[in-house]
Amino acid sequence: MNRRHFLSTVPFTFAAVSTAFAAAKPEDGAAKLKAIPQRMQGFVDRQVVSGAVTLVAQGGKVVALDAVGYSDLAAKKPMRTDDLFWIASMTKPLTGTAILMLQDEGKLSVDDAVEKFLPEFKNQMLLVTKTPEAIVLKKPGRRITLRDLLTHTAGLNNDVPETGRDLMLGERTLAYALQPLSFEPGSKWQYSNPGINTLGRIVEVVSGQNFADFLDARIIKPLGMKDTTFWPTEAQARRVAKAYQPGPDNNGLAEVDNYFLKGLPLTARWRTAIPAGGLYSTAADMAKFYQMMINGGAANGRRYLSAAAHQQLTRTQTGEIKTGFTDGMSWGFGFQVVKQPQGVTSMLAPGTYGHGGAYGTQSWADPKSGTIYILMIQRAKMANGDASDIRKAFQEAVGVFAH
Repeated sequence: MNRRHFLSTVPFTFAAVSTAFAAAKPEDGAAKLKAIPQRMQGFVDRQVVSGAVTLVAQGGKVVALDAVGYSDLAAKKPMRTDDLFWIASMTKPLTGTAILMLQDEGKLSVDDAVEKFLPEFKNQMLLVTKTPEAIVLKKPGRRITLRDLLTHTAGLNNDVPETGRDLMLGERTLAYALQPLSFEPGSKWQYSNPGINTLGRIVEVVSGQNFADFLDARIIKPLGMKDTTFWPTEAQARRVAKAYQPGPDNNGLAEVDNYFLKGLPLTARWRTAIPAGGLYSTAADMAKFYQMMINGGAANGRRYLSAAAHQQLTRTQTGEIKTGFTDGMSWGFGFQVVKQPQGVTSMLAPGTYGHGGAYGTQSWADPKSGTIYILMIQRAKMANGDASDIRKAFQEAVGVFAH
């Protein structure tokens, strides 16, 4: 078993309140927490995943950071706790946070119409019927708002035609605006990468900065997330865990390219920074972001979000609309929120918020117990990453300690 416990020191401390992680004593919960890598190793042994990195934090302390398995099966390269992963849709909460930062500055409101910032969305129509003979459109009951985009209730069409090249954010949002809406804004939930990408473009228009530059300046660098980037350097690229999917006839694991890159170089800084899912990161970096959130929007003596903005991000904003990839979920602004714990979320408290990623990564913060859960894997073709057995096993093992 390839295992590392991170219970003795952490590379950053806090002075008074828990605005970052403090040092944790080796004996704190060690007996209970050792079950986490043991359970993860079982998934490696059964060839469900090549390897995994798990992190647990509670009360402002990293209490466990472990790596099992391999980051490269062919090379038999052991997984390390500082390996990078494509976190995919775990990027979305950072995009939501960027929008709420701009709202705190009075530069926008979540209730603003999208067309206020992106005129191409004016006169967008609603699809009524589509047949081989005709397409019937009508004017929607109202214009889409930033709130709709943040909660995946805007009705933007997900079937945007491919162009064969890497489009800039402005080009992407123009393509989204030219498509008719799939349903009346605010009437239902439909997971929407176009919606989150549109928010990223609004960040650019309102702030006057490139989206990646805004995240770097306002969230990533201030929090010390040194390995979080849309474009890993050559050195970081050597620490990116390879992705795998089931082999032929479900025999073992077969290496697979990151489909999100679409053949473009991992390190190429000319690739568009995708707000809906383009970031690479480490477990420790993501824990820094979630510790800021669980602290109410503050870290290291700096306030990133107002209390009101923090509440908007992390509390249910979708009412009784059915949302999410597992039962009992709701949506905040960019974050999923556990409304009624059940199934894979049964060990989490109501109000726990976070997000998963396409290759099975998971990041969640339980404000009731003060616990942060980070699971890093790179497994393609999972039936449902949010409802995976490995996520459930990880949270169960943490739950014994957390509660």
